Amino acid sequence: MGWPPASVDDLRVRLGASLFRRVAGPSGEETRARIHGTPGPRWFGPERPIRTVHGDASMFAGGLAALLLQSLHPLAMAAVAAHSGFRGDPWGRLQRTSTFLAVTTFGTADDARRAVDRVRAVHRRVTGTTAEGVPYRASDPRLLGWVHVAEVDSFLRAHRCYGAAPLDRAGYDGYVADAARIAQELGVEHPPRTVAELAEQLAGYRGELRGTPAGREAARFLLLSPPLPWQARPPYALLAAGALALLPPWAHEQLGLPYMPRSARPVARAGGVVVTRAIRWAMDPPPPDGITLPRARPGGSSRR
Repeated sequence: MGWPPASVDDLRVRLGASLFRRVAGPSGEETRARIHGTPGPRWFGPERPIRTVHGDASMFAGGLAALLLQSLHPLAMAAVAAHSGFRGDPWGRLQRTSTFLAVTTFGTADDARRAVDRVRAVHRRVTGTTAEGVPYRASDPRLLGWVHVAEVDSFLRAHRCYGAAPLDRAGYDGYVADAARIAQELGVEHPPRTVAELAEQLAGYRGELRGTPAGREAARFLLLSPPLPWQARPPYALLAAGALALLPPWAHEQLGLPYMPRSARPVARAGGVVVTRAIRWAMDPPPPDGITLPRARPGGSSRR
């Protein structure tokens, strides 16, 4: 005997609301209304590729992959470990990051500017030294550049693999160029503007990357010990596998992760496809009676 339609719809609504609260926080609905309901010019129009990429459920896998990849820079990882509170308040950090992405991608130019100014003020306060005594500054343009290229590369790879409507090469070049606008506002010097430039800059950081105890501990926390109820662990495991499949093999080795043979990557990506489609199903419920409604998205965003 199957579920009655009302029960399926109710499950869908509850799952979508739960996911939205996780990524957007308790004030997510108010934040989403402000982002999309405030009139005024935007940095990016509705036709821009960054809206397509950042408004897709593939961002869940891309965000996890980005965190893992970013942790391979010892200075970036030292700053995160000392200042972000990712272990004590991982959901708070996720909500702040997703809100920043939503505001700068979909919000008014004034709100985007204020969001950037807040982040830059935080970066100016984040300074310290690594366990080896190497000084770091979160406002260092070189370090900001690494965080940016690792993030954009991960989001792009995730959208190619798991996006509802992958873009063509010109579309992804446009995405990289759009993301460069935000990067420059944050203090990145000469951010990449094409997919080819993104790959070149990412390769240019290879000599600075290595696995550290803090980075490997963060990877174990993100992959094996996330603060989730037991019911959410199986789908999260699929999401994690999908995120790992996005990382280059050298990143697996440096993070101390089990080697993923080439033959296993399609299986891991299949898991990523399944969980991304489930997230999309939960967060994009069909409108009742033909009415067009805003579509819930990661980061407190929605597309109209």
